Amino acid sequence: MSRTINLTSGEIASLWTTYMSDSLSKQMLGYMLKYVSDSDIKPVVQYAYDLSTNHIEELKKLLNKEEFSLPNGFTEQDVNPDAPWLFTDIFCLTYINHMARIGGVSYFGLLSMSIREDVRGYFSQAIKETTVLYNRSTETALLKGVNARPPYITVPKETDFIDSKKYLSGLNPFNEKRPLNAIEIAYLYMNIATNSIGVKLCMSFAQTSFNKEVQEFMIRGKDIAKKHIKIFADTLMKDDIEAPQVPDVAVSDSTTWTFSDKLMMFHTSLLMQAGIGNYATAAAASQRSDLMINYERLSIEVAKYSKSGADIMIQNSWLEQPPGTNDRNKLAREKD
Repeated sequence: MSRTINLTSGEIASLWTTYMSDSLSKQMLGYMLKYVSDSDIKPVVQYAYDLSTNHIEELKKLLNKEEFSLPNGFTEQDVNPDAPWLFTDIFCLTYINHMARIGGVSYFGLLSMSIREDVRGYFSQAIKETTVLYNRSTETALLKGVNARPPYITVPKETDFIDSKKYLSGLNPFNEKRPLNAIEIAYLYMNIATNSIGVKLCMSFAQTSFNKEVQEFMIRGKDIAKKHIKIFADTLMKDDIEAPQVPDVAVSDSTTWTFSDKLMMFHTSLLMQAGIGNYATAAAASQRSDLMINYERLSIEVAKYSKSGADIMIQNSWLEQPPGTNDRNKLAREKD
């Protein structure tokens, strides 16, 4: 008889987190699928929706086998099926491409926290499927001519080595900063693109929420994202590098209730987590000290904004609690 191997804390965290995010994705994509009409884009949205649906079913099997209490997550009640269209077809495609990028990075991290064979198998398969989704959405964007590319620079013809510590400097206003290198340019561009998605999502959430606190939170998020875009774009422009134009990712002027405040707040929280991760990676990869400092201070701003969002969710009982350990002191004192 084979011995049952219990789930580790890392596996419990990974499965719970994935269930929450996939249940959200299913509702968002289901709404998009109702209105997207472009014959090239619709199959990509359908594939993304089917992935989320299949992931939820596979997760249910894994969790039920462990008698793991399923998270509430998000359901059809978090979406208004009668709401008018909110997103353009190009926005839907850009959104899916962005979320596939986030998902691919997340799944690799979750796989690295998993030991049990069936859990590793689940995340390994999810990585393959998300890679297909990213490639399909990228190829469709290229086909439609709406794929924004990072800036082009001259291809190096010979190797070189850093010959001075000044290469790492950038804080002294009296010294001329060295030009940006390819790695720094790539991360600046990526963070412009991701913040652009954030601007549009916050805008759409603000105009369709009827909760004043949520409206103000989303407007604040839009303003923060715009400020960060300007900082990154100005950094590129100082080296005569224009920030590439992100494709038309417009939203409609609908003010009809479309998504629940709980879903919108949780979605914004997910994007902020990904954003802080992007900034941390960019700071570690950048070799100019002024860029590192910029990423660090902007991360603190996003973290403070995220904290205010968590406070709103807690006040309204929208924040589902992740699995945790028992409070041993409480058990000891309350056993009678």
